[in-house]
Amino acid sequence: MQIHFQLLKCFLSPFLFQKMNNLSFSELCCLFCCPPCPGKIASKLAFLPPDPTYTLMCDESGSRWTLHLSERADWQYSSREKDAIECFMTRTSKGNRIACMFVRCSPNAKYTLLFSHGNAVDLGQMSSFYIGLGSRINCNIFSYDYSGYGASSGKPTEKNLYADIEAAWLALRTRYGIRPENVIIYGQSIGTVPSVDLAARYESAAVILHSPLTSGMRVAFPDTKKTYCFDAFPNIDKISKITSPVLIIHGTEDEVIDFSHGLALFERCQRPVEPLWVEGAGHNDVELYGQYLERLKQFVSQELVNL
Repeated sequence: MQIHFQLLKCFLSPFLFQKMNNLSFSELCCLFCCPPCPGKIASKLAFLPPDPTYTLMCDESGSRWTLHLSERADWQYSSREKDAIECFMTRTSKGNRIACMFVRCSPNAKYTLLFSHGNAVDLGQMSSFYIGLGSRINCNIFSYDYSGYGASSGKPTEKNLYADIEAAWLALRTRYGIRPENVIIYGQSIGTVPSVDLAARYESAAVILHSPLTSGMRVAFPDTKKTYCFDAFPNIDKISKITSPVLIIHGTEDEVIDFSHGLALFERCQRPVEPLWVEGAGHNDVELYGQYLERLKQFVSQELVNL
């Protein structure tokens, strides 16, 4: 069971790992033995959808959706800011319906972030962060919930992850008419997986990878040198296909996805820009450091103009 608990440590926060440590033997057997494949185990452990912190209510016409946030969403702004959030549902190629959120933070924003969030939050919990981030870096933000998260149907799997971001990308382009050259693909933690996959297939204004992983097996077993057929989330094999500028952000004391993953991905980029290595930052607090916003502002408002 030692190897299995190593996998747990890699994909879960310390708090969640402690909770998983209290599972019964039968629950552990169900988790690890169905099926007994390391890649599948990693995939299972990578997705931790919380109880939904929001609901979407559709009007009689079926065209307008209203966002209702629960107390657990921890909304930090007024109703005026909430009115700037538009939500809707769209269908993926796998048949799931996923919740999408467009946050209009700035009327004169040149860029829209296509934001793929972390593994233990949903759109409700992220909504305040999106308002704050977008208003500070002068970008609108488009985000979505993975299958099985929030109001989205289906189950969270690696294949669904790729279908989810593809549907979000198409909705952003067709519903809002936003061109690829005005989209910045942003992924955080597990969100870097669909972000890298999409960016490897479509060119955009830029790509931002926040606390990225190279692959599931490389997180669990740091000495892994190649990608095996059962590996999950192989960012390391896809990132060299990205032709857009790539900004990588990683905390040097990341306790979940080691800092070495950010370095390895940076070295494989076709068009890397100056990365942000946040000294002393862990996995879940990078955005609390002042240089996080400073680097994003510089990248969006100055560097992209000249790239």
